[in-house]
Amino acid sequence: MKLIGAILVLIAATWAGFDLSRRLQQRPKQIRQLISSLQVMEAEILYSQTSIIETSDNLAKQIPQPAAAFFRSLSDKLQLHPAGLYDCWEEITENWIGNTALKPAEKDVWLQFGRTLGQHDFEQQQKHIQLARTHLERELEESEEANQRYGKMIRNLGFLTGLLIVLLLI
Repeated sequence: MKLIGAILVLIAATWAGFDLSRRLQQRPKQIRQLISSLQVMEAEILYSQTSIIETSDNLAKQIPQPAAAFFRSLSDKLQLHPAGLYDCWEEITENWIGNTALKPAEKDVWLQFGRTLGQHDFEQQQKHIQLARTHLERELEESEEANQRYGKMIRNLGFLTGLLIVLLLI
């Protein structure tokens, strides 16, 4: 019975380490998705001059998950409440961010960008898109560095923590 318990503790701790490492690996990918969505949004809004509802709908089809879920929800919500863009943006961001590996820094950039969306002329809007993209690129560099530095260590630490717990309990 002790052996089964020890194996289960070791598996659980190892799994926790791998899960944390996976989230660390997903963060750069998800930041890249946000950057790509800003690039597409810039083209759609500034050059094609499509509405934010159409832009969100197009992005939901082009960008992979989990970013696609954000734009799908935004498009659906804006069709029901077209007047309150930032309110919709903020509410969807709050609900969506928990399903991602993104950190509060990316959330803040995303909310700040949403606050400026649709509030300015095309030239100013382009500057806000570029500013948000610059902030996200800085976060991308940081997340890639953290993944390189800590990814393997977290996986090993999960296993070693489980092993320590097993040794202490036996």
